[in-house]
Amino acid sequence: MAEKRYSRGASPSSSNGRIKSRTKGAAGDRDYYTYVDGNTVRQLHVASQPMEAEQPVTVSHTTRKNRERALQMNLGYVMFLTAAAVITVFVCVNFLQLRAANTLLQEKVASLTAELDSAVLENDSDYNRVMNSVDLEHVREVATEELGMQLPALDQVVTYEVETSDYVRQYSEIPEE
Repeated sequence: MAEKRYSRGASPSSSNGRIKSRTKGAAGDRDYYTYVDGNTVRQLHVASQPMEAEQPVTVSHTTRKNRERALQMNLGYVMFLTAAAVITVFVCVNFLQLRAANTLLQEKVASLTAELDSAVLENDSDYNRVMNSVDLEHVREVATEELGMQLPALDQVVTYEVETSDYVRQYSEIPEE
């Protein structure tokens, strides 16, 4: 059986298992409450004590006036609360408008991204179709047989390294070395 001692902060009750005991010692008279746990708690049958008649509390006239004044709302306080409510509603409405605009912009970005993706796919498919339709062997035959072109000799080929783009523009004659 576990027993705990509580000092004078708790009140005894017949149903919560606390039992009041009074001890005398070197420190003086003290009331302790012993807490008994489980089904071994004794039920106290305390005779109810008649309640003492409450005496009316007398409050001074100035204290009563101060209390009444504290409970009243003056014009300045009402104006402050009204201004605060208006500002709060304004901020909330602006916030909701910004959220709606943000949602619309996100939807527009998503639709433009989908449109770009479809255009890139279409462009790639057209490029592949064109490149596959060109017969390079036929182009070489037409150029050499019908137009009289000749393949370049190895000493006629000049190789350049370009880092910025895929092609070279010639603005002047290539110097012969």
